[in-house]
Amino acid sequence: MAKVAAVVGLLLVAGVAACSDGSDQSGPTRSPSARPPSTPATSASATPAKPSPKPSATPRSRWKPAVGSRWQYQLSGNPAFRATGGVNVDICERPHGGGACVRPQVFDIDLYADGSASGNNSTPNTAAVKAIHARGAKAICYVDAGSVEKGRPDYREYLEWHNSHGGSLIGKAYPGFPDENFANINNDRGQRDFVLRMQEARVRKCAQAGFDGVEFDVVNSHEEKPQTTGWSVTPRTQLVFNRALADMAHRHGLAAGLKNNLRQIPELLSSFDFAINEECWEYRECGLLRPFIRAGKPVFGVEYNRSRDGGDPLAFCREASAMRLSTIKKGEDYALGDKPYTPCR
Repeated sequence: MAKVAAVVGLLLVAGVAACSDGSDQSGPTRSPSARPPSTPATSASATPAKPSPKPSATPRSRWKPAVGSRWQYQLSGNPAFRATGGVNVDICERPHGGGACVRPQVFDIDLYADGSASGNNSTPNTAAVKAIHARGAKAICYVDAGSVEKGRPDYREYLEWHNSHGGSLIGKAYPGFPDENFANINNDRGQRDFVLRMQEARVRKCAQAGFDGVEFDVVNSHEEKPQTTGWSVTPRTQLVFNRALADMAHRHGLAAGLKNNLRQIPELLSSFDFAINEECWEYRECGLLRPFIRAGKPVFGVEYNRSRDGGDPLAFCREASAMRLSTIKKGEDYALGDKPYTPCR
């Protein structure tokens, strides 16, 4: 979730609250944020905080996603697909190069069924996961790790902790998303330990719902200025937090996905099993993702805007295919519904 120069008028999709759910919505329409200046990461060998909750009861063999796997990114539900929590599990579209329609091999969807389909914001989307598996594909569980969303079923716990600890947890609103705030991942009052405990509960639900991997969003707060987040987060602090998230996913038998945070890839590559990236081509940063591909770990990329060259709106597909990135084109409004959806291959 780390890019785009402005987030003006994003995701004005009927019935869907941008990024954070409304009171009866559970699937966020996640999109990039205002793009901060790049901040080079510093090396760190700090040991991650170790939350104590037990892992999922049933041991599971961890999914190892393959480089080049075709994916779909659908965080906003479509009520037409009520039986699968708003997720269009049968989507089949022609790739950029033409030919017959192709189906995703990996779906990245929200932990919870969309409110338009479930009628609430707290039903894990087990139905979609089962349907995805029945079609021979894998499912990634989307959760916000470094922010606090008012529409989530566990929001009250965040708020109560914040109020009882001197207002030290919930920061400023995420640019463009008034119902989502940066979480303080420093630990001077135990904030990081609390956030990790909350994430552990979410990841456990991901595992119980049958997901194969987890995408942790908002894991690059160190790149933002304190006047944006409300907190000063160092690169070292970010590394400790992100490694703890990856370890958490692995304890529950899930593959761990690193969202954006390109500058810390060298330090985090060994901890994560795949990368999720928004607009590396738009910002001429795709080369920073090469370490994942060289390590045999896929990069699931998404581009929103038209070609910066003013020609082919999918010109990035040539570069993505050459680099073996799994890149798709979604709508220019940044809404992550089931369509539009065009895979590069």
